[in-house]
Amino acid sequence: MSTMTALSELTGDYVLDTAHTRIGFIARHTMATRVWGQFEEFEGSAHLDGDEPSKSSAQLSIQAKSIQTRNEQRDVQLGSRFLNADDHPAITFTSIGMDQVGKTTFKVAGDLTIRGVTETVIVDFELTGTERDRLGYLRVTFRGSATISRRDWGVNWNAATSVLVGRKVTLELDVAAIRQS
Repeated sequence: MSTMTALSELTGDYVLDTAHTRIGFIARHTMATRVWGQFEEFEGSAHLDGDEPSKSSAQLSIQAKSIQTRNEQRDVQLGSRFLNADDHPAITFTSIGMDQVGKTTFKVAGDLTIRGVTETVIVDFELTGTERDRLGYLRVTFRGSATISRRDWGVNWNAATSVLVGRKVTLELDVAAIRQS
């Protein structure tokens, strides 16, 4: 993909291209190894304002039970015991502010809700590309990350897991979106 030089060309409403988007995470396990995972079911939308990026907005909804770490037993535990997906089936993010900090880099503040608890997080994003697809739709890609403390959302199973599983979790987002208007 080639990056456009003028952000104003990106103004419009977008939906996530879920086939080309990855919502992932990395967490320490037993303080010596790492566990990588991702969510398989999600949807989202955004309004990008290329002239005034601070007027942009984004929403994301993730199905908590769609967690995948390549270990079925761990996935069930994470979905049911850690994320309490039966009572709180969705993890949501709603932006509340955006600052452009470089030519193609942004800090997006938003309310992240996990297990019914909402905390504000800052996600660092970089615009990584733009292109027109074969049907003429504009596609944009962003890469983002944030490190959170799972304890802020009550993501814990029992006392033993607070020692075995690291407190910090890095969220990784590789986002592709298609302009609708």
